[in-house]
Amino acid sequence: MRLVRVGETTSEVGRHVRAALTSWGRGDKVAGGIALLGARIPGYGSAVEAVVLLPRGVLVVLGVDLPDPALRLEAPLGDRWRVDGWPISRPDGPVNPAANALGATAAVAAVVRAQQPRPLPVGTVIAVGPYVSQVDQPAEDLARGVRILHPEPMTLLAVAKDLAAHSRPCPVDELRRVLTALHPATHITATDPTASDPTRAGLTDADLLAEGFPDGLSAESAAERTTILPLIPGRPAPPDPPRRRRPRWIPVVTVVAVALLLVVGIAVAVSSADSSPQRGAAPPPPPDGIEFADKGTTAAPDCAAHATGEVQGWLQRNGCARLVRGRFEAAKSGHHAAVLLSVLRFEASSSATELGTVLARPGAGTVLDLERTPWPGGAAPKFTGAVRAAGREGNSVKLAQVVRLDQPGADLTEADLRDIAVHALDLPVAVAP
Repeated sequence: MRLVRVGETTSEVGRHVRAALTSWGRGDKVAGGIALLGARIPGYGSAVEAVVLLPRGVLVVLGVDLPDPALRLEAPLGDRWRVDGWPISRPDGPVNPAANALGATAAVAAVVRAQQPRPLPVGTVIAVGPYVSQVDQPAEDLARGVRILHPEPMTLLAVAKDLAAHSRPCPVDELRRVLTALHPATHITATDPTASDPTRAGLTDADLLAEGFPDGLSAESAAERTTILPLIPGRPAPPDPPRRRRPRWIPVVTVVAVALLLVVGIAVAVSSADSSPQRGAAPPPPPDGIEFADKGTTAAPDCAAHATGEVQGWLQRNGCARLVRGRFEAAKSGHHAAVLLSVLRFEASSSATELGTVLARPGAGTVLDLERTPWPGGAAPKFTGAVRAAGREGNSVKLAQVVRLDQPGADLTEADLRDIAVHALDLPVAVAP
C-alpha cells in the first residue's frame, strides 16, 4: 500500500486509519493500492480520512469520533446511533454522525465513472473510535457496501478484500486519470512508511505496477481491449506469392459436384411436394415436455429498486442499463409452476460477469417479482425460496426463479423445478422500447 499524504486527519480515529494502512507495507503482497490521505473530494467539498484506490475497487474512508470507548455500537445509516444502549447526542443535531457518508462515496464514484470506461465499484468505510468491540449494522446497509468498524489492520484488510472484488483490475493508465482527477497536483507526493524519517517522492509507473495495477498489456487487460494496428506508412506491401498452376481436372470435378447437388435438391423438393397434407411436419415438441405460457412482461430503469440483499447493493454501486421481468406459467406432466424471468442489461460484458458472480453466492439476494401487479388468473406465487438458475446472454444476466403453483404434494419435484428454471433461461423476454 502506497500512502500519499494530501491533507491532515479529519478525526482522532484517523490516526488509527493511517497506522492500519501503513502496517500493510509496500507492494501487493498484502493488499496493494494507493491511499490518498486527507483527500478533499471534487464535488463534495469536505475532506475524508482516505480514498483507497485498490486494483479491484475503491474505498472511501471517513472518521467518526465517539464520546467514549464502547463495547457495542448500533449504527444504522438512517437512524440515531446507540453506544452500549444509550443514544448518541451531538450539539450539531444529525440523526447519526455518518449521515453524510454516502455523499462522499457518491462524489468519488462520479469521479471514477468519468475516468474509467468500466469503473471500479466504490464502497464506504466509516472508521469509529477511540475503540469499539462490536458494531451492529442493518443488513440493507451492508448490502449497500457500507462497513462501520474500528480500524484495526486486519479488520480493515478483510473489508477491503470483501468490497474490492471487481472482476477486472484497474490498469495503470486509468489509475493515473483517476488520481489526477481526485488530486490535481502536478507532482503527487507520497510518504514512505518504511523510513524512520518519512521522505516524499513522486509516484512512477514502477510504483503503481508494484502495487498490483496491471500495465494494460497483461492477459487480463488484453482480454478487455482490442487494438487495431495501422499499416506502417511508406513501407510497400510484400509481393503476392506466385500462383501455382492448378490441374485442369479441378474445374471438371467442381461442375460434376454442383450438378449432383442440384439433382438431389430437385428430388427432395419433388418428394416434399408429393407428400400428403395430413402428414405435414409437426412443430418441435417443448423441451423435456415443458410448455411455457407468457403471462406478461414489464421493464424498469432502476434495477436496484427491484432487488434485495447483496444484489441490490451491487446494483446501487454499479448501476444497470435496464431491468426486464417476464412472468410465465410452466406446465410439465400435468402440473404447473410459476416462473419469474429477469434480464438485467449492462453496457459492458464485464459488469454482467461480475453480477453473475454475486448471484452465484448463497443468500446473496435476488430480483423481486412485479410489485403491486397481481398474477393473471388469481394465482399468487411467492418466490421466497424459489429454485433458481442464472445465465449470461451477451451483456445481460438472466435469472429464472421457479415455484410450484399446484397444491402441496404435487408431483413436481425439485429436479423438475430445476429443469424448468434451466429451460426458462432460453425464453425471449422483451418489451416495447
